[in-house]
Amino acid sequence: MMARFRHLISIDDLSKDDIVYILDKAEEFEEIARGKKSNILDGKILANLFFEPSTRTRMSFEVAMKRLGGDVLNMTAQEASSIAKGETLADTIRVVSKYADAIVIRHPLEGSARLAAEFSEVPVINAGDGAGQHPTQTLLDLYTIRKESRLEGLKIALLGDLKYSRTVHSLIKALTLFNAKIYLISPESLRLPEEFLEELEGDIEIANLEDVIGEIDVLYVTRIQKERFPDEEEYRKVAGSYKITPKILKDAKEDLIIMHPLPRVDEIDPAVDRTKHAKYFDQAFYGVPVRMAILTEVMVD
Repeated sequence: MMARFRHLISIDDLSKDDIVYILDKAEEFEEIARGKKSNILDGKILANLFFEPSTRTRMSFEVAMKRLGGDVLNMTAQEASSIAKGETLADTIRVVSKYADAIVIRHPLEGSARLAAEFSEVPVINAGDGAGQHPTQTLLDLYTIRKESRLEGLKIALLGDLKYSRTVHSLIKALTLFNAKIYLISPESLRLPEEFLEELEGDIEIANLEDVIGEIDVLYVTRIQKERFPDEEEYRKVAGSYKITPKILKDAKEDLIIMHPLPRVDEIDPAVDRTKHAKYFDQAFYGVPVRMAILTEVMVD
């Protein structure tokens, strides 16, 4: 069967049917993600090109590849020696695509993954491009929601950095496909950009957490990202704006789930980890079967 996509650059590249297909496929891979042996990708090589720091994304791609019987080449920002010498991203991609069967790229510049796809001979998967898109994070978020709550008719609050968070930008677009009611909660200076909001069709409104905590199914918390701020003074003004504590959750629905793409700083009290609401560590694990589904889609003929 022909692959549904060659590259995965943006969540916009996928239809609702494509997303459901990947989530269904990920469910089939859960046993392998937990350690069952597989050789589906035996003889295949994945190149991880990470020009920004990453723990969960890079490692989950590596775990996914290795549990499927493949191998991984890792290049981190510190190891990008030729680029430090002045090599262009296009030339790096041209060379690496001669070595590997697929490329995963994280880069600080928005649009870099799409540029990489133009020059690559093999499939390219976007693992985050600046404040742009992070489609594989979105897919694992949707998988988590489907496993731990429900997708259709969902009420979800997105809290924190809605301006710079590529995770949020991708997730909102996907949620509108599933008729979600979306509440946006952030400091004034970190609101979702108006031009982005105007692009969307869906039930979306700006809210306060205390007004919606009793009716939402999912609370999606994001870190206020110091590294995205052009001015450190502006960051200091909003740092620590929100902190989720057990006290805040006393009015929450019994089956509310709390998600976070991680890493967290101080926006979720560690005491919340011991509540039934906390799903962010399960969310991190779900990245493995979801990325298995994506890798096999682009690498298996």
